[in-house]
Amino acid sequence: MKQATNKKGKVLLIGAGPGDPELLTLKAHRLLETADVVVFDRLVDERILSWVKPGAELLDVGKRPGAKGKNPQADINALLVAKAREGNVVVRLKGGDPFVFGRGGEEALALAYARVPFELVPGVSSAVAAPAYAGIPVTHRGLASNVTVITGSEDPGKAASSVDWEALAKTGGTLVILMGRENLRPIADALAAGGLPSKTPVALVRWGTRPQQRTLVATLGTIANAADQAGVEPPVVAVVGAVVRLRAKLDWFESQPLFSKRVLVTRTRAQAGVLSAMLAGRGALPIEVPAIELKPLASKRLDKAIGGLASYDWIVLTSANAVDILFEKLEAMKRDARALHGVAVAAIGPATADRLRAKGISPDLVPEEYISEAVVKALSKLGIVGKRVLLPRSGIGREALTKDLEALGAKVEEIPLYRIVTPAGAAKGLKATLSGGVDVATFTSSSTVRNLAKLLDGDLSPLSGATIACIGPVTAQTAGELGLKVGIVAKDYTVAGLVQALERHFSRKRR
Repeated sequence: MKQATNKKGKVLLIGAGPGDPELLTLKAHRLLETADVVVFDRLVDERILSWVKPGAELLDVGKRPGAKGKNPQADINALLVAKAREGNVVVRLKGGDPFVFGRGGEEALALAYARVPFELVPGVSSAVAAPAYAGIPVTHRGLASNVTVITGSEDPGKAASSVDWEALAKTGGTLVILMGRENLRPIADALAAGGLPSKTPVALVRWGTRPQQRTLVATLGTIANAADQAGVEPPVVAVVGAVVRLRAKLDWFESQPLFSKRVLVTRTRAQAGVLSAMLAGRGALPIEVPAIELKPLASKRLDKAIGGLASYDWIVLTSANAVDILFEKLEAMKRDARALHGVAVAAIGPATADRLRAKGISPDLVPEEYISEAVVKALSKLGIVGKRVLLPRSGIGREALTKDLEALGAKVEEIPLYRIVTPAGAAKGLKATLSGGVDVATFTSSSTVRNLAKLLDGDLSPLSGATIACIGPVTAQTAGELGLKVGIVAKDYTVAGLVQALERHFSRKRR
């Protein structure tokens, strides 16, 4: 146990939202980054936990269905008090909103009685978010002017039930029932006994707002049997009322072409987040398996070139990685964008150009097609004879770029800026990760293909049922040489272009 400190601890009771990490509030995100200890529930998405600062203590106190007696509320209350008294900033991260059937009030009272400072940050409740992601507004003019949120964890047949189901059956609005899967049949029976017509529409939304979301629509009289037959298990939000009929027109999330697709992302750990976020925003389930890692290189030749940037006529940057590492080198030498004064800069594509702009450099040349050959063609039109060209890039870049520029009369100095390696420990558990199957495998460079093949010891059979999607023709050629049948090649050789190509492909398959 930690020794008592003079540092004053506190507890932040934070609503993590219904599942989709992007539904976490800005304030919750900011405070989460300050936490020394995070005490979280079962339904908190693990991607939210990735925002916690390194070294923070993560404590899972989630209650599992059927696990009676595990993590009783009194123990959780005591844990929060103890961790705060050690001087920690404690985040109590609860699914949905802490005060909507989240027992946040009990935890706040325990902290108040113990004189432990606390704050409350509301979260987006699954009571409104899950129906919304299922295309069901909980209120709608002409259909429902009120909504009632009820806990379904209590059996309606219980003698001293705290929920008056007969009265609820007569409200005339929408009923949203949380935690009611186990008691679904007796709840439906109780509502029917209260006078609610058996043909009243009912929707069950499982894992609302996540790529695993599934929605089952039936009627009050058939929903219990339908749920049993479909094998619907918790967590489930039930929606009862006429608004359920609107789903037929408003189903926006589950109807997306990439919805529920398991997509392998092989980019570096630092870069995977951009592609994963785009995929998740379209309902896909990204599976991150970084196949490459970048290691900056150091050499006297590199230092000399960076120290004498002004002596070059052109600098050609072929990736956003090259931009980042080049500017890291400049910063280490106590220099900045001014070192490129007077030097024309070429960027191979929009991602590289955007990274340059973020560093304060507006590129002089971005070819229409984002490949090396297009850079050469564009430079030849501008006149490259006798020009000094610096090409800082990966140690395994394509030789064609240097040779083609030299053939045009340029004086090219190619300097390895970084090398691409296989991430340490990446092979461990890889086959187990892929054993569940993937619908799509994405590759954003030839290196990602080669390294994944290396990690799998050349056995690419785990990808046999997947659609292979490549960012461009060069990557697609490498994939083909390694025995993969490429199904998608982006027309726009960018991450956004790759995602658009995936959407087009699966939109056609749905027709």
